[in-house]
Amino acid sequence: MAKQQKEMSFLGHLEELRWHLVRSAGAVFIFAVVFFIFAEEVYNHFLLAHLKPDFITYEIFCKFFNLFSMDSDFCAVNFNEKKLQSIKVTSQLMNSIWSSFILGIVVAFPYLLWELWRFIAPGLTEKEVSKSRGFIFIASLLFFIGVLFSFYVIAPISINFLYNYQITDAIENSFTLESHISLVTNMLLGVSVLFELPVLIYFLTKIGLITPEFLKKYRKHSLVVVLVLAAVITPPDVASQIVVAIPILILYEISIKVSQRVIKNQEKNANKR
Repeated sequence: MAKQQKEMSFLGHLEELRWHLVRSAGAVFIFAVVFFIFAEEVYNHFLLAHLKPDFITYEIFCKFFNLFSMDSDFCAVNFNEKKLQSIKVTSQLMNSIWSSFILGIVVAFPYLLWELWRFIAPGLTEKEVSKSRGFIFIASLLFFIGVLFSFYVIAPISINFLYNYQITDAIENSFTLESHISLVTNMLLGVSVLFELPVLIYFLTKIGLITPEFLKKYRKHSLVVVLVLAAVITPPDVASQIVVAIPILILYEISIKVSQRVIKNQEKNANKR
């Protein structure tokens, strides 16, 4: 009888998880449909925005270098007014669907975290719940900082470099729609997820898998890992990889402080007992 109740409890958890996943998928689907309906605006003002010479990042970088009387390619951004190639019959339709899905995940991220929190919260004590209420806000804030950093810093630097890189005049650059959108969306999600590092370290420290001493000991090793990750999520140009690596290393140092704070709080609670 007890075993049956335990099995029912397990099945009940599965049923609850299923509904959390259904609601999460529904939220992503709704946002994706909205983005698909307004696909022209989304592409012109977001996904293809970096192809405009007057994009705000290019202007800011140009003014920055001018302050030091330095010449910069950002002052003469030129994509030769070439249009992206759509080779396959279904390319534009499938690309619009896929990009709408990715943007749906990005926008629905706080809600996805909330659904995850609703599933986990019943298994926590009241004290743990009260201390973790800022989880959704902090995780969402870090995620959207990553989105903004990727969109306004990483993407324009990478696109300007790659679109103007040419081995010889005998080769003409002619890029496809898929390659451009894949570049933008991969950087968008990749950088945003990496910005969740402090949150990840918080939970790993909480369950005892990570300690501040471990993070400090392997700080140099983490530098190599960060550079590898930066090389994976960015184009193969050193400037973009360094620009990605710097904030991640800063987040790593913040994660050490977070881990120290978690350990300190755990020791205080242990002493009170």
